[in-house]
Amino acid sequence: MSGSEGFPDPGLTSARRGPQGWSRVVPRHLRRVRRARLKLYKRPRYHSDNLAPMKPLAIPSSFTTTFTLEYGVSEADLRRLYENAKRDQWNASHDIPWSASPSPDGRVIADELIDVYGSPLWERLPEAERVALNRHIAAWRLSVLMHGEQGALLACSQMVDIVEGADAKFFQATQVVDEARHNEVLSRYLTERLDGLTYPMPANERDLFDSILSESRWYLKTIALQLVAETFAVALFKMMSESARDPVLEAICKRILLDESRHMGFGMLSLPRVVNEASPAERRELEDYTCFALEKTLTGFFPLEAYQDAGFSPRQIDEVKRYRRETAASNDYAPFRKYFKRDMHGSMVVNLARLGLLTDRVRPRLEKLGVSLPAS
Repeated sequence: MSGSEGFPDPGLTSARRGPQGWSRVVPRHLRRVRRARLKLYKRPRYHSDNLAPMKPLAIPSSFTTTFTLEYGVSEADLRRLYENAKRDQWNASHDIPWSASPSPDGRVIADELIDVYGSPLWERLPEAERVALNRHIAAWRLSVLMHGEQGALLACSQMVDIVEGADAKFFQATQVVDEARHNEVLSRYLTERLDGLTYPMPANERDLFDSILSESRWYLKTIALQLVAETFAVALFKMMSESARDPVLEAICKRILLDESRHMGFGMLSLPRVVNEASPAERRELEDYTCFALEKTLTGFFPLEAYQDAGFSPRQIDEVKRYRRETAASNDYAPFRKYFKRDMHGSMVVNLARLGLLTDRVRPRLEKLGVSLPAS
């Protein structure tokens, strides 16, 4: 705008006056560019016409902000993690091959990652319905991960406030950026490659982040986020990167994995002193909170809405659940899922046990989850 009367600058664009005042008349070629840009951020399409748009969640929280006045290096390993984070930044708009052609048959992930794969019900499905189910299951899993990335974004923004020392604050600031980028790239993938299909947060995921985001102690947030939820996500991203049928999804998963390894590193570097100095009562609280996070992360994630959207009847969904239980009981997983279980146990369980957070006291709770303590 130019001049004291608020008229538009004639050198920028033409304008017309309407009932609400002056408005810009954008040239036709610029309108096309604007529409193309807005397409990236169109409203997501929800899994059912009966599902209202997901409203923001309000989670009350209270914590003390620590203002650090010493900025030199006090934790060399954490400062090195911060330097690595600065070195490894990437741009979801430029570093992902968004123009790559999708798989010829429309699949996004390997069929072996679908619960019903290999069952008599799967064998009866026509090819078109298998492809549709593949896409719905992929959208459901990526939606769960996308919501988790925003939960991590919010948790790490709180961590910047409450951790002590410049090294920890600097690193947590880089994780805020990482999580924002992951949230962005997964949302864009669902929009552009899966027609905007988006699913809501499962109840267990919501419960976990309700707890993380309302918790005032940084070390409990770190256990639940970096060492449980993110380690589970790492195993899932790795499984999908190795089995992706869409080259764009493969590239996204590989990029995210580079960031997640640093996030797990923060927990392994920052928690040993807290655990070692904990009183017996505090140690029990740490162990119990670890089990709570494991219970919420390892249970309650059945893609019900995806099967419903793919046209499965309640009887067929019960058949899927039964086949899933039988497969788990016999440990007869497809290769990709075996690798997922191995990777998850080899990182999450081993790291938690190494820190002293999984003990004989909580063994019964772990056994219910199918988690066995590593041999000492």
